[in-house]
Amino acid sequence: MVKVAPSILSADFANLKGQIEKLEKGGADYIHLDVMDGNFVPNITFGPPLIKKIRNITDIPFDVHLMIEKPERYIEDFVKAGADIITVHVEASVHLHRTIEAIKSYGVKAGVALNPATPLSSIEYVLEYLDLVLIMTVNPGFGGQKFIESTKRKIRKLRQIVDEKNLNLLIEADGGIKLDNYKEIVECGLDIIVVGSGIFEAEDIVERTRMFKISV
Repeated sequence: MVKVAPSILSADFANLKGQIEKLEKGGADYIHLDVMDGNFVPNITFGPPLIKKIRNITDIPFDVHLMIEKPERYIEDFVKAGADIITVHVEASVHLHRTIEAIKSYGVKAGVALNPATPLSSIEYVLEYLDLVLIMTVNPGFGGQKFIESTKRKIRKLRQIVDEKNLNLLIEADGGIKLDNYKEIVECGLDIIVVGSGIFEAEDIVERTRMFKISV
């Protein structure tokens, strides 16, 4: 069964506690937290203080996606805020292996994200050190974008590499995943799907979360 990581970027921040409680009832496996700095991507969201507040109201594991320049500067801050997984972009970290090792030194899982135009070859030499690879299926920065169909090939290729090398890592996709396309995307070889507006725009968030968890 695919694991579901609702992205609170699409949530109602005026009622965040209530919406997270609905995710709990719906069986969400992770909460996906999109951190943007206005430099690496053209948007600004939130940082460790908000994540720390949310940590106090739920035990759902936190999947923290850092869309920021030089993420290595803030690893400790996000660990202290309650991150369970910290994912950095290969495009934003000059010394990627060092950053991965820094994340894992705190006892949390390390992930690397790739933008749609970034090839898998960019992470070839760090795959064995990773717990997760996040394939961006839209260009990062804003929620509600349309899924980029060509990223399916990247997911399939990564699944093949992971299986052939018997690597112990999860494959996640983020962007444009809705009820009408998630099954075909999952079948490309995903372990986790990130869903934002596809969950939070539903009238019944609890039921919508459960629907995404149906085995395909």
